[in-house]
Amino acid sequence: MPLSSLLRVFAHNRAATDRTLRVGVVGAGRMGQYHIRHLLHMPGAVLAGLADSDTARCQTLAKKSKCRAFLRAEDLLDTVDAVVIATPTSTHYSVGRLFLEAGVACLIEKPLTATVEDAEKLIALSESKGTVLQVGHIERFNPAVTEAQKFIRDPQFIEVNRLGPYDPRVAEIGVVLDLMIHDLDIVLFLVGDEVARVEAFGARVLSNHEDIAKVRIHFKKGCIADLSASRVSIERYRRIRVFQKDAYLSLDYAAPHLKIYRKKKPVIKGLRDIEILKPKLSGKDPLRSELEHFLNCVRDRKTPLVSGRHGRDALALARMVLDNLKVHG
Repeated sequence: MPLSSLLRVFAHNRAATDRTLRVGVVGAGRMGQYHIRHLLHMPGAVLAGLADSDTARCQTLAKKSKCRAFLRAEDLLDTVDAVVIATPTSTHYSVGRLFLEAGVACLIEKPLTATVEDAEKLIALSESKGTVLQVGHIERFNPAVTEAQKFIRDPQFIEVNRLGPYDPRVAEIGVVLDLMIHDLDIVLFLVGDEVARVEAFGARVLSNHEDIAKVRIHFKKGCIADLSASRVSIERYRRIRVFQKDAYLSLDYAAPHLKIYRKKKPVIKGLRDIEILKPKLSGKDPLRSELEHFLNCVRDRKTPLVSGRHGRDALALARMVLDNLKVHG
């Protein structure tokens, strides 16, 4: 590696622990704008710049956010200690590689990359540079999920439903990589087991990719997860149910809301033998929690809750689903 590159990596690593973090955002679309809104009011961080190939949109948003506008991602390199990459999935690898090679910590929106091979390359690069790589699986920071994991023990069956309206801006990918990948990550997280096999069915309705998908995942230790995802719905519906030997948990991602039905004794003779718990959930915005966690990991040089490896695993399972998907229409 050239001396200039080594010095840049050293400077970024030192800056991350010595002072307020300078954060950049690559991508001025919907997700990029959500990130910017939170970063503008985040203690210990300053929004240093925004990069997007759409000149007018980039300059308008940068002016509104009181930060610098850049037309190329590489122009941000010497301006930031950490970066949020919210560009189209097809560009995640090239943009992520650019910043990781320079020692800049990256939060890359899901899916991590377009291919598992590219995900592996980014993971290897982040590890060789000692640089933080986090993936934007936001549901991991959902208060209902955070609280539910305290009660989940050896789940036997999981049912997930995620429905929402069609968004033409993500027409280049199907509902599996657009919506279901959130739940694939959550199911892997909650079950903690290897996948044995996958059954998947879908249909094209509004795009050239699957817009509806139903998937059954069989895990090696016996757990079965049924997932449904649709982007042909007017209303948003995001719920997950977890069944285990001693309890049934119902989570509403959107509310958020969590209800737990737990057995008081081994043999149930009536409703009195079941206790109903409604844990109080944090009202904190999941995206804010995700960003705060990312910045703390950069400062403390810790592995994120949703690391590059987790992002790769969710992507690999999504690809397994697509490989087994029987599509109608």
